[in-house]
Amino acid sequence: MSIWTRIYEAIAALAQGEGLGTVFDRLRHPPEACPERTVAFTIAVIALGAKMAKADGEVTRNEVAAFRQVFHVPPGEEPHAARVFNLARQDVAGYDIYARKIAAMFEGDRKVLIDLMEGLFHISVADGHYHPREDEFLADVARIFGLGEACFRAIRARYVPEAPRDPYDVLGLPANATLDEARSAWKTAVRDSHPDRLIARGVPEEAVKMAERRLIAVNAAWEEIAAREAA
Repeated sequence: MSIWTRIYEAIAALAQGEGLGTVFDRLRHPPEACPERTVAFTIAVIALGAKMAKADGEVTRNEVAAFRQVFHVPPGEEPHAARVFNLARQDVAGYDIYARKIAAMFEGDRKVLIDLMEGLFHISVADGHYHPREDEFLADVARIFGLGEACFRAIRARYVPEAPRDPYDVLGLPANATLDEARSAWKTAVRDSHPDRLIARGVPEEAVKMAERRLIAVNAAWEEIAAREAA
């Protein structure tokens, strides 16, 4: 059974007039790598992504296509994916409601929340622009997720070329961290970004490609810090 068929089944009750937000309440918090966890992750990205795509006042084809870059939708499953996107886009519930439901769903699983933020950033820049309203939207979602400003800045720097970038932020370190602390954080970040670890956390395989940006960023951050220390 495909991920999109599972999603379709999860939202089948919507035909009876229930809101998409109710789906989050119905989904249990399963153990890692459980199919329901992947369904929850995928619906979460689509729901918040649809809301964010409207943050700048317009939903572009590129933003919609960004979902297909992160989540491969096989022929025949596209109606299921489109239904979730359109339901989320049209739902009267605000994005903050979705964000709080997602934060509660993945409480204590910071890594999944970071994965979600990366998916949202991927969508936000798909149209070639990063609008101030999108920045406000994403900053507020990161706040609701409890990720902290430094984490938000680090993710933004990986996706928005003109955004300020601090190598210590990228590695999740204070500016006065030692070289040994930076090396340790770099090794941990590289290990945590391994595809096998992401899949084990229930991240859809199609979303694993986002880890490539993370690896590039953490490697560049470590090289910059090491070069500063050597100078």
